[in-house]
Amino acid sequence: MSFGTESGFEEERHGLVAQVIVDVSSKATNRPFDYAVPDDIASWVEVGSRVGVPFGGRTVQGFVIRLSHYTDVPLHRLKPLQQLLDVVPPLPPDLVELAQWMSARYVCTQTAALQAMIPGAMKGKREKAVQLGEDAIIFLQHPHHSAASLLGEQLELRPASVLDHPLTRELLAYVKRHEPIAAPKLLQAFPDAARLIKEAVQHGWLVETERIKDRIGVKKLKRVQLAVEQAELNELLEALGSRAQRQREVLAQLLEFGGELPLKDLNTSAVKALQAKGYVVVDEVEVMRDPFAHRQFQPSRPLPLTEEQQGVFDSLIEALDAERHQSFLLHGVTGSGKTEVYLQAIDRCLQSGREAIVLVPEISLTPQMVERFKGRFGSKVAVLHSRLSQGERYDEWRKIRERRVQVAIGARSAVFAPFARIGLIIMDEEHETSYKQEETPKYHARDVAIERARQHGAVVVLGSATPSMETYYAARLYGSDTLPRGLEPPAWNLASVAMPTRVGGRELPPVTIVDMREQLKLGNRSMFSAPLEKALEERLERNEQTVLLLNRRGYSTFVMCRTCGYVAQCPECDISLTYHMKTGHMRCHYCGHAERAPSVCPSCESEHIRYFGTGTQRVEEQLARRFPGIRVIRMDVDTTSEKGSHERMLQQFRERKADVLLGTQMVAKGLDFPYVTLVGVIAADSALHMPDFRAAEKTFQLLTQVAGRAGRHDLPGEVVVQTYAPEHYSVLHASKHDYAAFASDELRHRRNQIVPPFCRLALLSMTHEQLPLLVRVAENAAMRLKELAEQHGWLKPLDSHADAVDILGPVASPIPRIKNRYRFQCVIKCRGNVDLSGLMAEAMAEFDSISKEQDIWFSVDIDPQMMM
Repeated sequence: MSFGTESGFEEERHGLVAQVIVDVSSKATNRPFDYAVPDDIASWVEVGSRVGVPFGGRTVQGFVIRLSHYTDVPLHRLKPLQQLLDVVPPLPPDLVELAQWMSARYVCTQTAALQAMIPGAMKGKREKAVQLGEDAIIFLQHPHHSAASLLGEQLELRPASVLDHPLTRELLAYVKRHEPIAAPKLLQAFPDAARLIKEAVQHGWLVETERIKDRIGVKKLKRVQLAVEQAELNELLEALGSRAQRQREVLAQLLEFGGELPLKDLNTSAVKALQAKGYVVVDEVEVMRDPFAHRQFQPSRPLPLTEEQQGVFDSLIEALDAERHQSFLLHGVTGSGKTEVYLQAIDRCLQSGREAIVLVPEISLTPQMVERFKGRFGSKVAVLHSRLSQGERYDEWRKIRERRVQVAIGARSAVFAPFARIGLIIMDEEHETSYKQEETPKYHARDVAIERARQHGAVVVLGSATPSMETYYAARLYGSDTLPRGLEPPAWNLASVAMPTRVGGRELPPVTIVDMREQLKLGNRSMFSAPLEKALEERLERNEQTVLLLNRRGYSTFVMCRTCGYVAQCPECDISLTYHMKTGHMRCHYCGHAERAPSVCPSCESEHIRYFGTGTQRVEEQLARRFPGIRVIRMDVDTTSEKGSHERMLQQFRERKADVLLGTQMVAKGLDFPYVTLVGVIAADSALHMPDFRAAEKTFQLLTQVAGRAGRHDLPGEVVVQTYAPEHYSVLHASKHDYAAFASDELRHRRNQIVPPFCRLALLSMTHEQLPLLVRVAENAAMRLKELAEQHGWLKPLDSHADAVDILGPVASPIPRIKNRYRFQCVIKCRGNVDLSGLMAEAMAEFDSISKEQDIWFSVDIDPQMMM
């Protein structure tokens, strides 16, 4: 593929040619373009290099995906690379190959896949810059002349206003040293020369250009160093005399601290004077932004493994030592010691000279989790997660690229850590839906991890106490040569290893299910049932701790008028607003719209407007009323948005400065506190009624995970689950910690409904501001999808047990309007040997022209986790 080519050209040998994917997210540009590699950078350009290239009259960022000496572009039309943005390519060749795989599988552009692999700091932006024009180069080649105008006549340079300006030579020499230089930076260096710079640009002495600049660069610190031997210092101090007291103090400070200090710690004017005398030198040094510089990690040693742990470890090590690609499901109950197995497997991987990636859900990437890995592997670990600043994430990523660490731990995007020799990829809590990215590219980290491990001949471990149905199904069918009629072949070859008991033989905590309908009949209108209230009182008396889970943030779910039934809605989305007590505002959690809560009904002016539902703020308030003096830490998205707040709250709870940890999902994952003996679930069935075929699975997983926070150490634990659906199988099986029974019931339901893992799904979403136009386009899109499926011979009932495709819809999305755009969707189901990604790519290529002409936004989600 090439830039500006016409058919019929034969490839001929040239100098080095780079095939570049440009950062222009369009179907028309989703192919490589050919550029000549200038000789001065030819030895530096590699596959994976990030470059600045001319494209469509502007400069854009791109990635080199191939190098060759051949092109089918006529030589006179081949444009050169403008910039090499990094000395070391940010992406190794295997990630470039992986991006092509992602583009095909997830129906996204290659640039979207490549951009997902680099830190935000490197997503370059265009910047106007200036460099020397021909007249300026000629002017600087001649020595300073007493009469600039005379020199101008000799060399035919114009205009005189530039030639005669006293700052011209100094300014041009500065540009020469720093070109291309951003205009604002030049103005900062020469604040009195704005008119001169403008005239120099107008008359071609300075030429405007574009370049790609990173959003954040390497952090540098000005450093002051002694430029004389310490033996000479006494003489220098005497020579300075008493009037240069500040200079004497700077020299004394430098002497005390080994001859160098940061400039910010010294008197600047004194340093300038000493620098002019040649006593000190000032330079810049790179400083790493270390988010953990203030933390001391207690070193840990490997623990003796239980028999179950040893069996799992041996299975992993056999594949690891053989450098054989193999994927495992590690099904271990909460508290079974999965983390210790991970740590010892990583240690074995590092001993063989290879690297390891550990993926954990963002919500589980707690300080406690970081401490376990840093405590075991120290400075060999880089941590990548969203609570770091962009600069900190960039520096942690650079440690990986520069081979300064051998272990990367992070959320979803850490799967792209630029290691060269990966031996092990661990994915903890593999069932978590947050491993699926909801923005383009809509990849699932599990699938990407398995593909990346295949490239490296590495081992993948998918760990969970409650595996996803897709993963569990794949592991159950591992090694089956023939499948029963009607069963889909699993997506991966996945061996299963298990740890069904807790370390130390500790029992899983008993679970009490409380039917809130019966509580209501008994006259209890409180959000706390009698059993939960009693259990809370006992913990307060015994000075033990409690975790309370409510899967909802805010003070209440919605604001409603009891007189006329009015419900406060978002004006831009078809969804009710959530009331937040602290600010007195109602907020939309989809578009961010906020407004003050009304004191009277806007519809009928009744004063009987109330806040319905139960949110974390309201639970906190009710706890304070019911148990005066109770110490509560509330953890949800609202209270943990400030940097460091998440870590600070957990540390306070660990130090027993609170009796109750109250929160949303984030209190259910990865926390381990020895004095937590009670877990209470306020509304266990809040997710059961969502329009999602995975609702029962998510409910079971959340209840099982939060129940696992109780009784993990010496003190026995107890779990109280409040629900209005005590008979639902997900609640019943979670109360008995019976995953196998739940999976059996759930898979039976899924098989009857023909939903994953008994088929594959794709979601085609369409949005527009005008509903009638959107309905018409959605109907045409569904019809075209059916035509394409029929052309391939796939359009047939899914229960025919053949290669089959079924298109459902179009229908309005469960949330039919967001940000003033209406939303429709089609669900595509398929079974058998159907190229689902290929079918959707074919359709999207046709929909692209409709999208441009009518401003319809189309998006495809392959194997979606969210159907909203």
